[in-house]
Amino acid sequence: MTTIAVIDYGMGNLRSVSKAMEHVVAKGDKVIVTDDPAKIRAASRVVFPGQGAAKDCMAQLAQHKVIEAVMEAAAEKPFLGICMGLQVLLSHSEENGGIDCLDLFSGKVRFFGQELYDTDSNERLKIPHMGWNRVTQQQPHPLWQGIEDEARFYFVHSYFVEPDDESLRVGSSVYGERFASALARENVFACQFHPEKSAHDGLQLLHNFARWQV
Repeated sequence: MTTIAVIDYGMGNLRSVSKAMEHVVAKGDKVIVTDDPAKIRAASRVVFPGQGAAKDCMAQLAQHKVIEAVMEAAAEKPFLGICMGLQVLLSHSEENGGIDCLDLFSGKVRFFGQELYDTDSNERLKIPHMGWNRVTQQQPHPLWQGIEDEARFYFVHSYFVEPDDESLRVGSSVYGERFASALARENVFACQFHPEKSAHDGLQLLHNFARWQV
């Protein structure tokens, strides 16, 4: 039996994520929502969701004493980061005046800015970037299986990741400028969009994650 741990550190749409995972796992597999480091370490796969601000996220991770367990999971087992669960994997975020993050991926998290314009119409774009947007699959990946290139996923964010290593980019999207919407390395896949809110293609990505062999 495979156990998938959804990390609960007080920030994230945990019910939506856990229910979506329960919908796609193989028969007999189990989804748990937990902030217990021992249960995170014992799980076969780990989902690291998040929403809100980077400073609050880092503070909550420390308060729940799960940073070490998160880093261990990201080093050794299938690991899925979602939204803020992607951003805090980078070295540093501009949010909240600047905050150091987990530094799993070298790079920074940047603000879209207030003066953001559509590349085609030149209309001013709203921040946060909220709603459906296309994801270009920049590299093949097992989690893209069964998902067409340029499929649409649901986003809610004002900041975007900028990795130092461009080879980490497996997905990108355009909102005023092209930005990395999915990063991957070895056993880690992390996306800016919310697969749990992205209808069929989002569920397909979660289905793929539940069966991903690394």
